[in-house]
Amino acid sequence: MAVQHFLTLKDLPPKDLLAIVQRASNLKQADDPSTSLAGRTLALLFDKSSTRTRVAFEVAMNRLGGSSIFLSNKDSQLGRGETPEDSAKVLSRMVDCIAIRTFEHSMLERFASHSRVPVINALTDSFHPCQLLADVQTFLEHRGPIAGRSVAWIGDGNNMCQSYINASEVFDFELRIAAPEGYGPDPELVRRHSHRVELCDSPDLAVRDVDLVVTDVWASMGQEAEQQERLAIFKPYQVNAELMSRARAGALFMHCLPAHRGEEVSAEIIDAEDSVVWDEAENRMHSQRALLEYLCISNLLN
Repeated sequence: MAVQHFLTLKDLPPKDLLAIVQRASNLKQADDPSTSLAGRTLALLFDKSSTRTRVAFEVAMNRLGGSSIFLSNKDSQLGRGETPEDSAKVLSRMVDCIAIRTFEHSMLERFASHSRVPVINALTDSFHPCQLLADVQTFLEHRGPIAGRSVAWIGDGNNMCQSYINASEVFDFELRIAAPEGYGPDPELVRRHSHRVELCDSPDLAVRDVDLVVTDVWASMGQEAEQQERLAIFKPYQVNAELMSRARAGALFMHCLPAHRGEEVSAEIIDAEDSVVWDEAENRMHSQRALLEYLCISNLLN
């Protein structure tokens, strides 16, 4: 059978994704290291800087009894011109799983197509599926299943927004998106999920009576030169107390972090009682433990 990769949420059946989220929550509650991946090695290939993703993967692998190897762009031959295909053929003969954090999603797809072992998307410019596992786990722990709920995405139609679009179908919730004109998500992706996704003319309309409000920085990695221009354009899209007051009572707030306090979110909201950003960050480690178990063990069985 073909090797099972995790490049977007659509790569796994919804029932398996739900099982991974539940397993992550169980691992967290048990607070007990496992040896399910003893003797296995995870390679981390990162073109982009990271705090949560790198630490979460390394700690997750350690707590499963395995080990990890970290290679930044300057540490690997990928950074000196070796093709993704050649790197994949070599590395997948030496390690048991590979997580890649890079810019172009097509590079990840090229690498995965030549890998003998599971490849995980640790973030590309198009999608960030690992974060969605943690977000859904966090919602489950605070408010129960996310199925049938409503979610508002406020701000840039970036990789996180696009992962929420995929998640709306996989996890069965309604998604409303408010983004400035010209900064929305991929129109074709929205069209394919039009039965779940609604583009709203304003943040006020998007958050009305929703159960969860989510945002992200206005300028992602690689867009630093646009920072000042984006500050002016996105200013009406800040998540603050006034905006949150239009959501359903008890609505949660999430942000994948790092946050620019006073820009996309006010300090009072990120530190508010219904902000679950710290649990969300911790759950990256637990959800990645469950994902690594699933991919390594299921691929071994195959």
